Order: sequence, then C-alpha cells, then structure tokens
Amino acid sequence: MKFIADAMLGRLAKWMRAIGCDVAYSHKIEDGELVNRALREGRLILTRDTLLIKRRKAKGNFFLVEGNSYKDQLKQVTRQFFIDPYQNLLTRCIECNIPLTEVDKEQIMDAVPEYVYKTQGSFRTCSGCKKIYWPATHRDGMLETLEEIFRGR
Repeated sequence: MKFIADAMLGRLAKWMRAIGCDVAYSHKIEDGELVNRALREGRLILTRDTLLIKRRKAKGNFFLVEGNSYKDQLKQVTRQFFIDPYQNLLTRCIECNIPLTEVDKEQIMDAVPEYVYKTQGSFRTCSGCKKIYWPATHRDGMLETLEEIFRGR
C-alpha cells in the first residue's frame, strides 16, 4: 500500500518510512497538488485536514488521522491498515522514501567514519540521496520507541 501524507504529518511520514511503508511527503505541498499526486501515483492520502477531505477528487481516497502525537498517529495508521511495524523495519530511506540496498562494506570505506567502518558489519544505502545507514545506537533508540508505541498491541 502506498500513502501520501499532508504537510501536518511530517513526523508520522518519517516513522512510517522507518517501519518500511512507502509514504510520499513534502512539507510545502499544496492541497490540490497533494490530491492530484495521490491520484496519479495510486496513493492513499493521510491527513488531519478536514477541508482537504471535502475536495471532490479526494473522496474515498483518504484516511483522517486523529491522534495529536506521532506515536498515537503511527499506532492508529498501523492498526487501521494491518501494518506489522517490525516486518520491513529500516528498509526505506527516511529522507527520500526510496528502498535501501545492501552494499559491500568495502564500497563505503571512505564514506563513513573509520570507527564505524571498523565496528559495523552491514551497511545499506539510498540510491537517491546517497545516505548510508548502519545498525547503531540510533537504531536501538528507534526500536525502543517502537516498543513503547506498540507495547501491549
């Protein structure tokens, strides 16, 4: 399932990308373009904007997100669409939304700090922004946050 998030849902979009969801997002997209892009790309609109959902082109192609915090929003969306938050964890670029690809350690030797290169065994990269990802304390923090959000689910 592919989504597009309105300008009010930036943190939700990033966390959905972190759990592997395909979520288009721009913080400066206007409502008309958002609706047109959703139709053009076959995406479901995630929004908190009650005026946006009244647009004729948006009818039947939106989900009204009600939570005030990104944690509540993420829980609501994953529950509504039966998304397992751990199934595709950290498989998309959080910035670009492009699926990450595994790279050989030798390929990124000069692109990461020496300590990271020596201590990490696996790396993924984004073909769009060229950002490099590796499992580290940041990943552990994200896992803790997800555990907090989905505890008792």
